[in-house]
Amino acid sequence: MRGMSISPEALRFDADCMWVDLSDGRTIGVPLAWFPRLFHASPEARGAYELSRRGIHWRELDEDISVEGLLAGRGDLTRTDRAA
Repeated sequence: MRGMSISPEALRFDADCMWVDLSDGRTIGVPLAWFPRLFHASPEARGAYELSRRGIHWRELDEDISVEGLLAGRGDLTRTDRAA
């Protein structure tokens, strides 16, 4: 997705999902279970994010999520999947 110009504009959470409003008008909902650091974080820690042109960053949680990854349906790629 080289040259992608879609960026995150807003972010919110409910009990099970993270919702990202994108600059192209779409809203993406992804399960928090895809991102264990966010899933286990406090609401305050989840709320301490920074939006950038390419994604979302949580300094305190050491978590970065790209718009490209969200659009591709990818969760946390740092975990090891023993079923693979």
